Amino acid sequence: KRMTNYEVIFIINPTLENEKKEATVEEIKAIIAADGEVGKVDVWGMRRLAYPIEKKGEGYYVVVEFKGSTELPKELDRRLRISDNIMRHMIVCKDEK
Repeated sequence: KRMTNYEVIFIINPTLENEKKEATVEEIKAIIAADGEVGKVDVWGMRRLAYPIEKKGEGYYVVVEFKGSTELPKELDRRLRISDNIMRHMIVCKDEK
């Protein structure tokens, strides 16, 4: 099975307690690990948003590099979209560059 390199960046709701933020990151890593490999996890922490999202001016940024099948980003996208803790996310295929 061919593995493709991806990167997901997501913004966690800044009002969550730190344990909840960490749990959210772990949850996402678990979704990826179920069907792929988690690579580098880069926590940027609190950053100002370019524009307010849900009336918030800041967000907790995390970038996760991962490898997986072409089905994995679809499932991850679906799960991130329904998560209340995630304000925004973007999945990028790194092999297309």
